[in-house]
Amino acid sequence: MIAPQRNGPTAAAVPLPPPATDRDTAVPDRAVVRDALGVGLAVGASGLAFGVAGAAAHLTVWQTCVLSLLVFTGASQFALTAALAAGAAPLAAIAGALFLGVRNSLYGLRLGPRLELPRLLRPLAAHAVIDETTAVAMVQPDRRSTRIGFAVTAVSLYLTWNLTTLAGALGAGALGNPTRLGLDAAGPAVFLALLGPRLREAGEPRSVALLGAVLALAATLVLPAGIPVLLAVAAVPIVGLWRRARAKEES
Repeated sequence: MIAPQRNGPTAAAVPLPPPATDRDTAVPDRAVVRDALGVGLAVGASGLAFGVAGAAAHLTVWQTCVLSLLVFTGASQFALTAALAAGAAPLAAIAGALFLGVRNSLYGLRLGPRLELPRLLRPLAAHAVIDETTAVAMVQPDRRSTRIGFAVTAVSLYLTWNLTTLAGALGAGALGNPTRLGLDAAGPAVFLALLGPRLREAGEPRSVALLGAVLALAATLVLPAGIPVLLAVAAVPIVGLWRRARAKEES
């Protein structure tokens, strides 16, 4: 009788690990809250600059605070006050601010399926759809973490932003004429701070930033004050159309 041949020693059966579940990949709630609070408190402190910018645009304390309470999107608020401080017509300044706020609607399209909030909460959550809440929510691995990150960022940022707006407006008002101390430069200075990181990024962000600066500087020579800032927004669709045409040529 011939014994069966063996290719090697019999290996013991190794159990396969169970498939990963949402519980395995979930981020601890404490870590999500910590990160969200860090973003909310840090960014909310910049409301001081907006309070000063509101005073430089000759807005009263209550007008500045109402903007933070009801608008609650920093880029649009700074655009409005910068245009008013430069002498733009109120309607033109509001149009520019609204144009910048359109991006929040696009954020909402991304966040909606991830949050899946009840209908009654959606109008309230829509008010908090901004750059920071979207950034924190979109990096979370599951729906629970997404909701926690969004909610904690929104509440902490909203409270901090409005409190610091009040402090900045009261402080600037107590100092008297903002132009005497150079506080009228607060709005443009914040815009330069927002523009700086875009110049370090390759590709479309840098192209938009540079073209916007060129348009604003060129328009300053021939257009009334405040209009060049709004005209710089045209850099966004111009760069987008140029890149799309270039992509078609290469394909």
